[in-house]
Amino acid sequence: MDDEALLTIGAFAARARLSAKALRLYDRLGLLAPAHVDEVSGDRYYRAGQVERARLVALLRQLDMPLARVAEVIGSADGAEAADRLAAYWADVEARIAARRTLAEYLRGRLSGRSSEMYGTFEVETVEVPAQVVITEKRHTLADELPAWIGVSLGRLEEAARACGGVAGAPFVVYHSEVTTESDGPVESCVPVADETAARAWAAARGRGREVAVRVEPARRLAFTRIGKAQVAYPQILAAFEAVEAWTRREGLEYDGPCREVYFADWSSAGPQDPVCDVAFPVR
Repeated sequence: MDDEALLTIGAFAARARLSAKALRLYDRLGLLAPAHVDEVSGDRYYRAGQVERARLVALLRQLDMPLARVAEVIGSADGAEAADRLAAYWADVEARIAARRTLAEYLRGRLSGRSSEMYGTFEVETVEVPAQVVITEKRHTLADELPAWIGVSLGRLEEAARACGGVAGAPFVVYHSEVTTESDGPVESCVPVADETAARAWAAARGRGREVAVRVEPARRLAFTRIGKAQVAYPQILAAFEAVEAWTRREGLEYDGPCREVYFADWSSAGPQDPVCDVAFPVR
């Protein structure tokens, strides 16, 4: 060992502007290993060339980057890849901040008594929906996972509908219980199909692996409001649900089943303001 080329953990911590405790943590997590550990005393020694890596880890942690993501960044093959990983992480952070900003504005409206103003922007109507056979997939999921699961599950069901006589109506998602960042439903994706016998054969062949099922959705009267693609995101969509609930109370109607979102447009080709979804409650 070349003692002249090594620094004690205290000297290295001072040069890197980190605590010895942080350095021990980084070592334990595989982010920054000492250049040498004395077999007898257990003392850690570092090389001066490791200072830059230590400072980089500390700076990434100041961005609240999880340690696993830090390991990905500093373990990248080259600087460009590391920079791309950092950019991807920060894009996720900004998306979360934007969602929280929207939620804060929504809550400000509720707390300040402006809920009625928000509800007034939604036009609520009713529609009679005939009985229909649906194939379904159910799952417990939180709000941040919900959009991806809706897209994937409806895609699976629409593909399966080919073997069930084809899609016979607008796909919809039923909320059997509240879905938030802490409450996980369950939620049920549903696709109407034309052939009940074929649908039941399809479900029997799948077993219960994905909680797939077939049922006859009874004829219902829906109170609904139509929203654009940008409004579907959480928490913006909460105002639409509450607007329909407020309208239902004013009309003296009763709920006749769990609330739902009915998707009647091609999501991929729709613009932010294009109507794509009906937020609906069965009523009687």
